[in-house]
Amino acid sequence: MKVLVTGGAGFIGSHLVDALLAENHEVAVVDDLSSGSRENVPSAARLFEIDIRDAETLRKAILEFQPDWISHQAAQMSVSRSVREPRFDAEVNLIGLINMASAAVEAGTKKIVFASSGGVLYGDVTTPAPEDAPKNPTSPYGISKWGGERYLEFFTREHGVSCTALRYANVYGERQNPHGEAGVVAIFCTRMFQGEPCTVNGDGKYVRDYVHVSDVVRANLKALGSSADGFDAVNVGTAVGTDVNELAAAIRKACQAELSARSVSRTIDEPGHGPPRAGDLRSNMVSFEKASSIWNWTPQMPLDAGLKSTAKWFADRLLTSGS
Repeated sequence: MKVLVTGGAGFIGSHLVDALLAENHEVAVVDDLSSGSRENVPSAARLFEIDIRDAETLRKAILEFQPDWISHQAAQMSVSRSVREPRFDAEVNLIGLINMASAAVEAGTKKIVFASSGGVLYGDVTTPAPEDAPKNPTSPYGISKWGGERYLEFFTREHGVSCTALRYANVYGERQNPHGEAGVVAIFCTRMFQGEPCTVNGDGKYVRDYVHVSDVVRANLKALGSSADGFDAVNVGTAVGTDVNELAAAIRKACQAELSARSVSRTIDEPGHGPPRAGDLRSNMVSFEKASSIWNWTPQMPLDAGLKSTAKWFADRLLTSGS
């Protein structure tokens, strides 16, 4: 199949590109490289350096490539930035999605898989939320992801293109960008290896469901290859809650083990605490029972093993001999 991955130079998208190429698909990437890296795009994949807000340029690329499937990973992905800049969030996450879907219909694309977010749609939940749980997005980011799903339902109903929204929990892993307002795992690994202090927002008792990027990629492959028609939404998570204090301690343990393995005699300080972050939920987890039922998908990477793998990846890039 010919598969277009928007955001394919970024964290999740680049791992998906690798997996699609390994399955012998013909792959193209759309990415403006604002947070992704050209180095993440293999030579076997074609790169269109395009901002998804540029409707006409995106349209020309999609019509030229004629994808059978599109995986729409490109997004404004920061909750706190969405609170500060709701207009920018909507331009990327809603207008960008509409641009993509409109061009996909014109190109005759059969399947669109959309990176949505269970972490914001269900609001504060203390037990793993199923897909039919009430939706309660409280941030502009969550509102735009929910709106994106509704737009894809429209495109399915009006134009017949099959669409699947994957509602990710908190994704972490190798290649995550540690700069700006990235995921806490990438930020903490980077700062710990660089000997810089780490700060936990608020009291750190914010419970999240952390899912490794390898499991997210497997879910994307299941969704892209599914023969199901229409629109569907499926959670991608572990149903296991971990608060930020516990997570920080586990990251510190994994990073300290990497230092020891490399004979680096430095002790990583425990993180401190700062003010709470705007828009943060207290507790959020998602159920994966639906993914298990329809695709036989379950998360395979335990958190400790995933953090160990992630810490090693960052250490390989940040540590020099004796540092």
